[in-house]
Amino acid sequence: MFFVLAEGFLYAQPNLQRANIGFYNVENLFDTIDDPLKNDDQFLPYGEYRWNTERYLNKLEKLSQVISEMSKMPGGLVVLGVSEIENESVLLDLVATEQLSPYHLKVCHHDSPDRRGVDVAFLYNPARFRILSTKAYSLYFPENPDYITRDQWLMSGILDDEDTVHLLVNHWPSKIGGEKKSLIYRLGAGKMARHIADSIMAISPNAKIIIMGDMNDNPNAKSMMEALRTRTNPKNLAPDDLYNPMWQMYRDGVGSYAYRDSWELLDNMIVSAGLVNPTHGYKFFMAHIFRKDFMLSQSGAYMNYPWRMFAGGIYQGGYSDHLPVYITLVK
Repeated sequence: MFFVLAEGFLYAQPNLQRANIGFYNVENLFDTIDDPLKNDDQFLPYGEYRWNTERYLNKLEKLSQVISEMSKMPGGLVVLGVSEIENESVLLDLVATEQLSPYHLKVCHHDSPDRRGVDVAFLYNPARFRILSTKAYSLYFPENPDYITRDQWLMSGILDDEDTVHLLVNHWPSKIGGEKKSLIYRLGAGKMARHIADSIMAISPNAKIIIMGDMNDNPNAKSMMEALRTRTNPKNLAPDDLYNPMWQMYRDGVGSYAYRDSWELLDNMIVSAGLVNPTHGYKFFMAHIFRKDFMLSQSGAYMNYPWRMFAGGIYQGGYSDHLPVYITLVK
């Protein structure tokens, strides 16, 4: 009901300027070229997934369809964080596709140390967002120095020639090896993201910060509530609070990822109090999950779940096992 009322309010305010900022785990966007520095053997023509030019081009076409549809939303798509991409080259191929080339999207990529070779990055509209700085943050665990995962990638810039916005894209450690055993790594990721946000707010107390990504945990998880210290209600926020608008969506049974006949909300968009209660410029309005029928399986055991590229190691030819999430800012 809140979604209907909020959308109704938004469309009843034609003079509001809007900006959409999102995140999309694109499920293993790999090229077909062997990189000796990465464990990309599965995604080679003679690898486990028989990854070839035809499958790669189909993947690009599928993703470009989703992102082009997001770009057509009122307010457009200003920034899209992405995860599970092999390198900058695949993103340059993506933005050059027929469906995306009209939007002239640019790439802001960082090569993470992840052994499997997957990175996080940003696509952005340079007509509306101007980069000021970027910085990578690496997770390190003294008790297990051999553990390597994705970096967190910070991009700061100017939105629509007015607002300074700080965007942090994440892909937290997975639950491989068991949820309890792997929790320590997601707690570490949450604490580091919180440290980054606190560092920004120490310099700029009303900073507009957006923390996005596949956290591999739901909004009510310990890594989110205790390590990242998110709040679940936008009312009465302290100046240094972080608000997670996905929490209520998760309580309502809405998700971005389907697992064992249930929906999970692993993909999150978290905003600082400075964006919920700004002194000027854009403010947070609403969070969404981008879901279209063409992105869902139409039959079989996974009917109405995200149409995956692979399921049980078998090629499905779909889009991704995750749905994109995004927030709308208004002023």
